[in-house]
This record gives sequence, structure tokens and C-alpha cells, in this order.
Amino acid sequence: MNSVPDSVIAIDVKGLTKSFGGREVVHDLSMQVRRGAIYGFLGPNGSGKTTTIRMLCGLLTPDSGQGTCLGFDIRADADKIKRRVGYMTQRFSLYQDLSVRENLEFVARLYGVPDAGGAAREMIRRLGLSGREGQLAGELSGGWKQRLALGACTLPNPQLLLLDEPTAGVDPKARRDFWNEIHALAAEGLTVLVSTHYMDEAERCHEIAYIAYGHLLAHGTVDEVIRTSQLTTYTVSGDNLNPLVSELTDKAGVDMVAPFGTSLHVSGRDKAALEAAIAPWCDRGEWHWQSSAPSLEDVFIDLMNRSKDNFQ
Repeated sequence: MNSVPDSVIAIDVKGLTKSFGGREVVHDLSMQVRRGAIYGFLGPNGSGKTTTIRMLCGLLTPDSGQGTCLGFDIRADADKIKRRVGYMTQRFSLYQDLSVRENLEFVARLYGVPDAGGAAREMIRRLGLSGREGQLAGELSGGWKQRLALGACTLPNPQLLLLDEPTAGVDPKARRDFWNEIHALAAEGLTVLVSTHYMDEAERCHEIAYIAYGHLLAHGTVDEVIRTSQLTTYTVSGDNLNPLVSELTDKAGVDMVAPFGTSLHVSGRDKAALEAAIAPWCDRGEWHWQSSAPSLEDVFIDLMNRSKDNFQ
């Protein structure tokens, strides 16, 4: 882990481990997150992403390990950290039978925000909710509920924002609008931790981490994660690719075969072994083979395939 000045570090933890019911959910995890960064967490369901995020910001006490969040000790100063954190869960958690304005004013009063009404009005304007102030939260569509939830958790002006799969079930335009706002908040200095299964959302993060069954398998910028994966990928195009999928799957030297629209991505970690495995099909001329950079999805499918074996 590269050392950077404390003034630009929001989270710095070492050796975090957590178990539930005798099963280790997070194992010896160390990580640094810069202030103002959007840090994405990816991995299979049940792999420890949410547990990791909660330990990073003092919401859950680790069994072992240490670190700081926003300059406070994650063990000794958990209450101080919590007061500076906004948490947006996947499930909409505001009051369904209160209006947009009433929900925001309630949150503002709850956190002691000066001029609760003015703060609510400004948040409504910022998030494009003008004209919907009087609408009941329960009557909003998924995208508008998402905006309201984001407004509620950022209204107290937290220094750290936690997003747990925040755009599940939301249409593409609403997702894009949401991420535009997240980047605007980060540009103002807010640090964001987000768990997601969407590759396009991962690519919008400044840095990402892949966690599988408690182990941190990869982290860094998207380009760094792809580069260090050591995957060699070929894109195959042509008619009737299904027989090729059957022939190459589980073949020595081929670590992944994945359909992408009308083409296939064929990848392997050992370039020589991969090229030897695909040579007979390349020479047939039935399909077009092109060497290409692995996509982030290629990398994560490969990591997921390997992590299942590790878990078993």
C-alpha cells in the first residue's frame, strides 16, 4: 500500500478481521481511501462487502485490526465517526406517508441543522425535486425515491457517504443522474464508499476493490486492476459461436469464455497456454479472432470464478 500524507487520507485501516457464527466474513483486510474519492466495492453476494464498509467507518467493531476514519480511531471513537457519516441503504428507508419536504425537514431537525425549512428547500432545488415537494414519498418512482434518499443522507453535511447498492432497480437515466450528483459531491470533498454489481458504475469510481468471501483480491484504479489481472483476451466474432463456447469451456489454458452480444471473449492468465489452446480454431477461418484488452467485466468474472473455488 502506497503511503500518502494523513491530510488527504479519509480511511486508513490494517488487518481488519470479522467473523459471525464461527464463519470468517472478512480476513486481514488493509486499505487506504483518499478524501474526496469515490471508492467502489464489488464482489459476489455474501462476500463481505457490507461488513467491510461498516468496519471501515466504525459502524461495526472488528474482531482484530485497527485504523482510523476521518482522523478518528475506528474502535475508540466510533460515536464521533457515526455523527459524520451518511448511510444510504438499498431499501428505501424514509417515511412513505410524509411528503418530500416533510421528510427532508424531519431529517434536518433530527440532526440539528440550522433553518430546517431552508435546508430542505435548498436540497429540493439541488436534486431537481422542485415541483414534487408536496408529493408523498411512497408515491415516488424508484429514481425519485433514490434522489430523495440521497438528499436526506447528505443534508446533515456528512464527511463520508456510504451507499449500499444504491441504484438497484433504477432505470439507466436515473442512475446516470444519480452518479452525476455523487461526482459533484465528491468534488466538494465528500468521500464516498459504494457497493455495486454494475460494471459501468464501478468504472465511474476513482478506485475499486474486489472482495470475495472475506478476502481482498484486487484494488486500485480501474486501469490498474485490469493491468494487474494478467489476463490475455481475444474477441471472437462470426456466425454460430455456440459450438465454440462448448469446445473451449474448461479447456486447459482457457480460464474464461463469455458471450458479449454477437461475439465471445476468450481469456486466460497464461498467454502461451491460451494461444496454444485456441490455435486449432484460429486456423479454421470460420471465425474472426482479435487480440483485445480485457474489460473490467472480464477481470471480475475471472476473479469470481477463482473465488468460488477458494470458498469451496
